[in-house]
Amino acid sequence: MAKSLHSICRWTFNAGKGGFVPADIRPDWAGGRFGTPEMIQLVADRIRPRLPRNVVLGIEMHYDAEVDDGNAAEVADALVDNKLYLAMITPGAHSHFAYGGIASLDKNERKAAEDLGTRTVNLAYGTLRKAWHPDVAPAFVIWNGSFGYDIATVGIRQMYQNLKESVAGLCKYEAKKGGKLHIGFEPKPNEGHPAMLIPTVASALLFWRKIEEEFGVSRKNKGVNKEFGHSEMIGLDHIYDTVEELDNDMTVHMHLNSQGYNDGIILGGPGKYDIDHGARINGMNIAIAGLIQKAGYSRWKGHDMQARAYDNTEQAIDRVVRSVLSWEACEKAAKELKTRDLLKALAQRETAAAEDMMRAAVVNAQMYFDQMYAG
Repeated sequence: MAKSLHSICRWTFNAGKGGFVPADIRPDWAGGRFGTPEMIQLVADRIRPRLPRNVVLGIEMHYDAEVDDGNAAEVADALVDNKLYLAMITPGAHSHFAYGGIASLDKNERKAAEDLGTRTVNLAYGTLRKAWHPDVAPAFVIWNGSFGYDIATVGIRQMYQNLKESVAGLCKYEAKKGGKLHIGFEPKPNEGHPAMLIPTVASALLFWRKIEEEFGVSRKNKGVNKEFGHSEMIGLDHIYDTVEELDNDMTVHMHLNSQGYNDGIILGGPGKYDIDHGARINGMNIAIAGLIQKAGYSRWKGHDMQARAYDNTEQAIDRVVRSVLSWEACEKAAKELKTRDLLKALAQRETAAAEDMMRAAVVNAQMYFDQMYAG
C-alpha cells in the first residue's frame, strides 16, 4: 500500500484556549511540563499506533513559539528518535507583530518581521535539517495573520508592495540556503485583522505570479497551503480552490480541517469564527481526495485543528486520530469511485444518478472509517 503522509500540528495540543472557554481543561498539556519534544513523543506513543501502517507522520510547528534556537536540538532529536519528520515550519509573526508584519508601513516592525522569517529558514536548514523526510522536503508556510489592516486608506497598496518585496527577499534568501523548502501562502479572509492581504487561494496564486514578474523569483516549489476551513468561512468552494491550485501546479501543502457546516452534523460555516474541526467524511472531501489523487499529490496533508473546548486529554487525542482516519477513508472511497461512470452520468444530465454515486461513496467512506477506527 502506498505511503500516505499526514502532519500533526504542535498547536493542537494545548491546555485550553481560554477567553470564552476554559484555559485549563487539559492540565497535562500545560506550559513548562509539556513542550514540543513531549508532544512529539505523545504522537509517537499514542497516535501512530492507532493509524494504518501506510501512514507516515510529520510535525508542524511555529518559530519561535513552539520551536526556537534554544530547544531545536531537543526537538530534532525527538523527531529522529521517533521516526517522525519536520513536515512544516512557519514564522509565528502573528505572535509579535500587530501592525502588518512584513507588510507594515512601520519600517522597524517590517525589519523585525523579516528577521523572524530568515531565522526560521536558518533553523529549518540548520538544527532541524536532520529531521527532514528523505524524499519530501518540509513546507515553509507563510500565514497571513499579521498581514492585515483595519482602516480604509490608500496605504493598503503600499502594504501590498511591501509584502511582495519582503517575500521576494525571503525566497531569494532561502534559495541561497538550498532552495529545497516548498514555500506556500496560507490564505485567510480575516483574523487577526478585519481585512487581510492574501485573503483567498486566487489571491495567493496571483501573488506568486507577480513575484515572478517583478522580482524574478521562480514559482517552482511555491504555492498555496490551502486550508479547507478558511475557504468555508467566507462561503467559497474549496473544491474549486483545489482545481485552481492543481491547474497552476501550486499545491505545496494542505490543511484538511473544516468549519463543519458541510456534513449536516457539526455547526459552523460562513459568518462563523474559525472553529478548526478535523477532517470530516463528506462528498466535498471525497471529491478533493479524487482530484489530488489524479494529480499525483504526494506531499504532506496537515491537520490544523483544535480540540473542542470541553475535551479532556484522551478525547483531544482521539479527535486527531479521527481526523487522519477520516481523510484516509475519503481517499479510499475516492479511489474506488467509478469516475468514468460518474462523468458519463453527468454528460447525460443524469445528475440524480451522480448524486447517488457520491452518496454511496460517502457511505463507503464511513464504513472504511469504522473499520480502521476499530483497529
